[in-house]
Amino acid sequence: MSNQKEETKKGTTHSSDRINGSDRNIKLKYQEKNKNFDWTKYETHLNNEIQEEKKKWEKIYEETLPDIQELEIYKGIVTHIMDNNVIVDIGFKAEGAIPIREFRENFNFEVGSNMEVMVVKMDYKGQCILSYQKAKTLRNWQRINEAYIKEKVILGYVAARTKGGLIVEIFDIECFLPGSHINVKPVRDYDTYVGKTMEVKVVKINKKTKNVVVSHKVLIERDIEEQRKEMISKLDKGQVLEGKIKNILPYGAFVDLGGVDALLHITDMSWHHINHPTEVVQLEQELKFVVLGVDKDKNRVQLGLKQLQPHPWNSLDEELKIGSKVKGKVSVLADYGAFVEIIPGVEALLHISEMSWYSDLSSTQDFVQIGDELEAIILTIDRQERKMSLSIKQLTPDPWIDIQKKYPIGSKHMGFVRKFTNFGVFLELEKGISGIIYTNDLSWIKKIKHPSEFCHINDQLEVIVLFLDSQTRKLNLGHKQLTENPWDKYEKIYYVGSIHNGMIENLFDKGAYIQFIDPEIEAFSPLRFLEKKDGSILKKGEKINFKVIEFNKETKKIVVSHTAIYRDKEQKKEQRMRNRKFEKSTLGDIVGLAKLKEKIEKEKK
Repeated sequence: MSNQKEETKKGTTHSSDRINGSDRNIKLKYQEKNKNFDWTKYETHLNNEIQEEKKKWEKIYEETLPDIQELEIYKGIVTHIMDNNVIVDIGFKAEGAIPIREFRENFNFEVGSNMEVMVVKMDYKGQCILSYQKAKTLRNWQRINEAYIKEKVILGYVAARTKGGLIVEIFDIECFLPGSHINVKPVRDYDTYVGKTMEVKVVKINKKTKNVVVSHKVLIERDIEEQRKEMISKLDKGQVLEGKIKNILPYGAFVDLGGVDALLHITDMSWHHINHPTEVVQLEQELKFVVLGVDKDKNRVQLGLKQLQPHPWNSLDEELKIGSKVKGKVSVLADYGAFVEIIPGVEALLHISEMSWYSDLSSTQDFVQIGDELEAIILTIDRQERKMSLSIKQLTPDPWIDIQKKYPIGSKHMGFVRKFTNFGVFLELEKGISGIIYTNDLSWIKKIKHPSEFCHINDQLEVIVLFLDSQTRKLNLGHKQLTENPWDKYEKIYYVGSIHNGMIENLFDKGAYIQFIDPEIEAFSPLRFLEKKDGSILKKGEKINFKVIEFNKETKKIVVSHTAIYRDKEQKKEQRMRNRKFEKSTLGDIVGLAKLKEKIEKEKK
């Protein structure tokens, strides 16, 4: 074949040379005949005349030339099979050789067989270097990419087990099947899959590393989802089905209905309150359930277990009514109160406001705890709505009735400290009666930031009633009012200008607090008034005299100064000196005037 091509090539070359030679001969003859002939003008005129015809023949000629691209796949026909090569005609008047080793052991071609090959290269002689394996590999990658894009299901042969999964051959390309994608359930023995064919789906392709990841689990999940949708479409509210407890969580359990997982919420397990689902159900337990709801759009099913049992309210004593006394156990605590179980499955609300006549219960835990057994009276009961409310304080008389007779304004009483707040102390006078002592009503003298600085929980204090409102149940108490206001006495002792001996009790940036002993009281001195005569500043614990420069009975404020003591003395001394000078100069003036007067009188005589 190659010899025929060479001969064809040679033939083409000779004919071309003959054509070119004849043109040159014609041109030479014309040149000899007419040396003055303008050949440029002639050729231009010639081209213009035959331009369209020339282009037509050129196009026909170009179409006969082969247009072969490297690294492209072409269909070919086997023309010769040799010991080392297979000759393939790919058309375009071109043939190429493929080493027979590329076919490996599976050689099943014969002369005339069709095959796809890749043009690896065109050499300088025009010969085609072909490859069967590269064409096959490229075509297989194209098929895998197509399967990935179109999400096709393809068959793969499990060739071997590897770390973390299996090697699956698809279109002669090794792909990786992770262990987590073999089945929906964990697979322990991978070897059972080796040598088998299974359906897979391409889930990931890494073009850089030429890695392909496939999955069998996604096909199982797809089938399960289709079955689930079909089953859910047949479910309806009120149906009773059998199922198995598949998983238990703090908020409920998941039930397998035979391919469909449904939720059994903890509140639908039992009519009475439970803390954890395991109090009612166990794993792998088979039970009957009723369908409470079906969401076909989201493929969700909600089940109930307690609904298969009679409602406990149906067995509640018919004679129970408003005002009846009942006993129960605290089952649930909330911010607003507690739920008390009267009989299993029947709970009533005990609101925090109905726990005690004591009006300052800040939380439910101050009165009851889970598991407490108590007696209460029924405030409301609605059998249709299955609601009931209770009260404990209604079991005892309201202590606020006629309270004004027992606790009139100005009366003195003893009470126990029960609670601290930022603004005062709650004092219990008797069961159900408590009042508040505001912080500024604890002491006439001490500056109290928090009540805990003055007393402790369960301390007993004597108080006086300052304010009482039985409608709003407010009772304001005072402790300091038991004694006379000492500031009436201090006003006469610590008047402005008086001097007292005190000790620096607390020194800080703006000044110091001074403690006076007799009578005991605290005063304030700004920093600039703590300077001693020698220029130094008084220190903590130092005892010295202070002068009162400000006294305010209403705000209970006394301001003192040490500096004012010696400065006032210096100012008085300077004043006396000025007065003395004034007096001396005045006497001298009088004597001089007397002498001048005598002299004038003598001159007149």
